[in-house]
Amino acid sequence: MDLRAFVLAHVPPPPARVLEIGCGRGDLARELAGAGHDVTAIDPEAPDGPLFRRVTLEDFVEPGPFDAVVASRSLHHLPDLAKAVDRIAALLRAGGVLVLNEFAKDRLEGPTAAWYYESRRALAAAGGRDAPASFGACVHQEHADIHAYEDMRRELDRRFAERLLVWVPYLHEELGEAVSEDAERALIDAGKIRATGFRYVGETARS
Repeated sequence: MDLRAFVLAHVPPPPARVLEIGCGRGDLARELAGAGHDVTAIDPEAPDGPLFRRVTLEDFVEPGPFDAVVASRSLHHLPDLAKAVDRIAALLRAGGVLVLNEFAKDRLEGPTAAWYYESRRALAAAGGRDAPASFGACVHQEHADIHAYEDMRRELDRRFAERLLVWVPYLHEELGEAVSEDAERALIDAGKIRATGFRYVGETARS
């Protein structure tokens, strides 16, 4: 299931009030709005349009409650993880849902890290993005400033009840045309590398 279908399957039925955190170019927000949801999408570099606000989560002041919060590849970047999770929970109604698409840097090790590093080198040789200076730089330095899976789960478990957690291919998104999602999934299914992406659905306590 692709990300848009996953999100649409796990937010409440339209017209739910949905907040997207870290909306980027706004594709997912527009998809949600097109499905009949009342969408507010925030990002410091959000595009123009009535759905969008150029603001961080910390500075977002519009009142809740929202029926759902959606965040794709953004929670691991938020500087104060505990405060961010508290803020998300406070913006949701009782029984509201948080839908995440995230990266577990903790699992980028061993054969998975070696495969990713060699794929990066092959991409650079073919004229794609620059190759990392070393294996260590690829695996550790590039991800030093983002939160690990265990840290995210600790904070999520403090405020949300898990509805669903699935592991999915993720690294192909950073490798461009060098590796397809299907190719990464085949390696995961064969046990040669680990999935480093996860999709999570959590629910706030019901009153």
